[in-house]
Amino acid sequence: MIPRYTRPEMARLWSDENKYRRWLEVEILALEAWEILGKVPPGTSMAVREKARIDVKRIAEIESQVRHDVIAFVSQVAETAGEAGKYIHYGLTSYDVVDTALSSLLKDSLMIIFDDISKLLGVLGRMAVRYKHTPMIGRTHGVHAEPVTFGLVLALWYEEMKRNLCRVESAVSEISVGKLSGAVGTYAHVEPFVERYVCEKLGLTPAPVSNQVIQRDRHAMCVSILAAVAGTLEKMATTLRGLARTEIREVEEPFRQGQKGSSAMPHKRNPVGLEQICGMSRLMRGYALAAMENNNLWDQRDISNSSVERIILPDSVILLNYMLNRMTGILADLRVYPDRMLANLNLTGGLVFSEEVMLLLISKGFAREQAYAKVQELAMASWEGGACFKQRVLEDPEISQVCAAGEIESCFDLNKTLVHVDAVFERLGLTGKNLS
Repeated sequence: MIPRYTRPEMARLWSDENKYRRWLEVEILALEAWEILGKVPPGTSMAVREKARIDVKRIAEIESQVRHDVIAFVSQVAETAGEAGKYIHYGLTSYDVVDTALSSLLKDSLMIIFDDISKLLGVLGRMAVRYKHTPMIGRTHGVHAEPVTFGLVLALWYEEMKRNLCRVESAVSEISVGKLSGAVGTYAHVEPFVERYVCEKLGLTPAPVSNQVIQRDRHAMCVSILAAVAGTLEKMATTLRGLARTEIREVEEPFRQGQKGSSAMPHKRNPVGLEQICGMSRLMRGYALAAMENNNLWDQRDISNSSVERIILPDSVILLNYMLNRMTGILADLRVYPDRMLANLNLTGGLVFSEEVMLLLISKGFAREQAYAKVQELAMASWEGGACFKQRVLEDPEISQVCAAGEIESCFDLNKTLVHVDAVFERLGLTGKNLS
């Protein structure tokens, strides 16, 4: 079952019908090359192209007898191609067809993923600029640290997703190879020209050397990159889920009219989309591990990779396509609560400006250890209750002896803390102009 947020073109790519069409295209292009070499009669490839038809049910019927999918495919299309059908698969082995077609499918899938990431980048970039100066509390170890802005949080994801875009681009190059080199890669029954011709027509490069298969380090790298992209989405989803907790509630996943969060609790509005993204990322890492395991095949090849790839390769691109589109939709309609962000930032009575106070004391002649101890003493007292941190600093005799009240007040100036936000955005090239 293809998930609802998967793009239709991705679903069509990995249908059985389209897989066999790609196989047939490899076979026809190989016949064109054989014609040029004079090894099959002129017009053979055109006759096959005009007459051959794909019948998925018939292929399954033949496969149930012969127990070999490529033989079943070749037999079925030969049935429909007339006299020219006897030349289909001439000089080739199964994985000349399967692997070359697979590379073509993966290349097209990665281009869809590339487009998905580009769309997500557009949403992230626009949101980052919109919330560039929206202050919120930064958290480390789940505990209040220092002020940040929601725009900076989004900008961090934007820059990471830009790196993922480059990684996917490299994966396209990594996987865009074909092979038509025979049963053990020696071209014993097929001319290297046939391989070059077919690959060029499909927008692929011939593998510099192969055995019966294209080497699976390429597929391992490809799926690992997809898993890395999924990991970024998981990071984003985890942060947003945390910010959506009831006691924090700085953001909230879109909740549609008529949607229900619980069969028992009518009040529930759960971050289900974000949770699904986190769960799917676990699958993607599992696929990456399986892809790495597939690189180890006996001698010139065995078939242990095949059963795995029938699951992990279509699943990984379809799943990531779903995840990217789901996250793009969530972010586009994300509910953001700036007032709540500011209230949470001020929750600790100024504790989050402790470093600024410490640096002020150092500038007034305190040794660093002395300044740290003094500020920590006041901070710990604030943690335990009573007067807020800012009040304690203002009223501390040792501090007031060397610091004017105005200097202390400036330590709690949010604008001072966030003064370099614009510089970060300029470095990232994030402006309203280039994101419109």
